[in-house]
Amino acid sequence: MLNVQELKQKACAIIEERKSEIIGIAKDILAHPEAGFTETRTARLVAQKFGELGLQHREGLALTGVKATIQGGAGPGPSVALLGELDSLLVSEHPHADSETGAAHACGHHCQIGMMLGATMGLLAPEVLAQLSGEIIPFAVPAEEFIDVERRLTLREEGRLEFLGGKQELIRLGEFDDVDMAIMCHTASDMGEKKFAVGGTSTGHIVKYVQFTGRGSHAGSAPHLGINALNAATFAIQAMHANREVHQAEDTVRVHGIMTKGGEAVSAVPSDVRLEWRVRSSNIEAVARNSAIVDRCFKAGALAVGASVKITNIPGYLPMRHDANLQDLFLGNANHLMGQETTLVMSARHNRGGSTDMGDLSHIMPACHPYTSGAEGPGHSKEYVITDYEKAVVNPAKVMAMVIIDLLADNARQAKEVTAKHRPAMTRDAYVRLQRDRARIVEFDGGASG
Repeated sequence: MLNVQELKQKACAIIEERKSEIIGIAKDILAHPEAGFTETRTARLVAQKFGELGLQHREGLALTGVKATIQGGAGPGPSVALLGELDSLLVSEHPHADSETGAAHACGHHCQIGMMLGATMGLLAPEVLAQLSGEIIPFAVPAEEFIDVERRLTLREEGRLEFLGGKQELIRLGEFDDVDMAIMCHTASDMGEKKFAVGGTSTGHIVKYVQFTGRGSHAGSAPHLGINALNAATFAIQAMHANREVHQAEDTVRVHGIMTKGGEAVSAVPSDVRLEWRVRSSNIEAVARNSAIVDRCFKAGALAVGASVKITNIPGYLPMRHDANLQDLFLGNANHLMGQETTLVMSARHNRGGSTDMGDLSHIMPACHPYTSGAEGPGHSKEYVITDYEKAVVNPAKVMAMVIIDLLADNARQAKEVTAKHRPAMTRDAYVRLQRDRARIVEFDGGASG
């Protein structure tokens, strides 16, 4: 019978033996990027790999998710989900962008699938699996990047989704009801000489799909007969800038967006202008407070020119809550693998400014979302590329396998301690109610208010 360190060595040896394969999987996904809820090819690849590994699995979860279940050989115990995200961004200038769709892995999710499969391969070593209690749930999840909102709203209108983020929808569907805790790892380019980073938090957010409606007219001969929806949107954006001084520094407020439609012809007064907007803050209360300010700005733009505005508020993500015990296990194994002082430990109050639906999951169960090195360039940009796949895929696969061995070996003693000590912020049902309450439509007629 092997001790825990020997089990880890065995799992890591398998990952090392198969590292060319798991790096190859990541590079294959890089070459075929797919945005959220369209990741059909990527999902098929994951399902194929699960099948090759002999794993029972289910497909089509929240449209494209793929979930496997592995029973430990040492009896019942808690279940640990090992997550990887399927989706890409839309960055048409990225060197690996799809020439037709503009999809590109400018955030490193292709590496997540590689590391998730790599860790699974290590844990499937017969000598390892025989001594683990409980369940391992490798889970490829869709649509973490909250983009392309208009298309996702169409999916909602068709009844194919309710929530527009992948883990959000999977929570609603009950696909995490059989999971006791979850871990994943994300690539990052801002860690200096460190190999991994743990800790910190993220912003919560709310997403807005905004439509200004005016009245079209000839822009040269009869602009006075029109109502310029583009001017309304422009005024609203300036109003947001005028409110920046009221945001509190500790709330890590980010207000930003894009215009997806600005009119149809330069010779016509724009009558239909559409925006996708984002309001981020460090806590749920601040998100609600700052969301109301932004809605007021949209109304002000409509009032200024006599247009109307429809604001569809879409429930976004919640701030990340790292489970301290899972984080300590990841930190200890990362330092053991790579050496002491190679992991950056961020304060729990340090907010990176971005958002992730792993935050939603962390409100209902113990979760851990560390970072690994191997990338260069600003995230979500054409410069964000993976330059070291050993760091970006192989190392985190080993560390996550080691963490799961710690959790599920010895009759799953440490996993049981994690579940016993954890205090969730809310139940699944409470989470679903909260998100449904945040979904609101605001309509305002600036012409009628004059």
